[in-house]
Amino acid sequence: ENLRTTILNDNSQIPEIQDNTLWVGATTPAYCWYNNDPTFKPTYGALYNWYAVNSGKLCPTGWHVPSDDEFNALEIALGMAADQSNVWGWRGTDHGLKIKNTTGWEENGNGTNASGLSALPGGYRYGLDGIFVWQTTITYWWSATEHDADRGWYRRLDSSSAQVYRASTSKKGGKYIRCVRN
Repeated sequence: ENLRTTILNDNSQIPEIQDNTLWVGATTPAYCWYNNDPTFKPTYGALYNWYAVNSGKLCPTGWHVPSDDEFNALEIALGMAADQSNVWGWRGTDHGLKIKNTTGWEENGNGTNASGLSALPGGYRYGLDGIFVWQTTITYWWSATEHDADRGWYRRLDSSSAQVYRASTSKKGGKYIRCVRN
């Protein structure tokens, strides 16, 4: 399931930022619920900016946010060719289907959940203007790997694709987190 914590593992609060302007201006850890609606917490978890990921304290003690390489290893374990794992963009064949839940995705986009990850389409928060988009058709997860000073690596699943998308984007975006045991 996606992370839904509102505190770092040192017990300090993560600021909840609802205002779009404040969200895109933040350069420190922040979280929100999709559409600023806490009723989405149980199903989708929280959306975090990359600064929360970079704190190194987002996941519970003994867990961590997976690196880009760890996401690659998961995809390879699900059958993706190793030479595709570092490609930018859509990769693999049915690897997204193996990660998606068997229900919840629009446009006939449900998966097989062969991985057991039960990914749901919770949408995301756009880093350019802070708006919430594409709930029920898309999901994103941050990796712990920085691409450059302004961008971090992520994974994306869409209703309309059986593959997994890999790229980097603004650290200001709100994306979900899956933690991995150390």
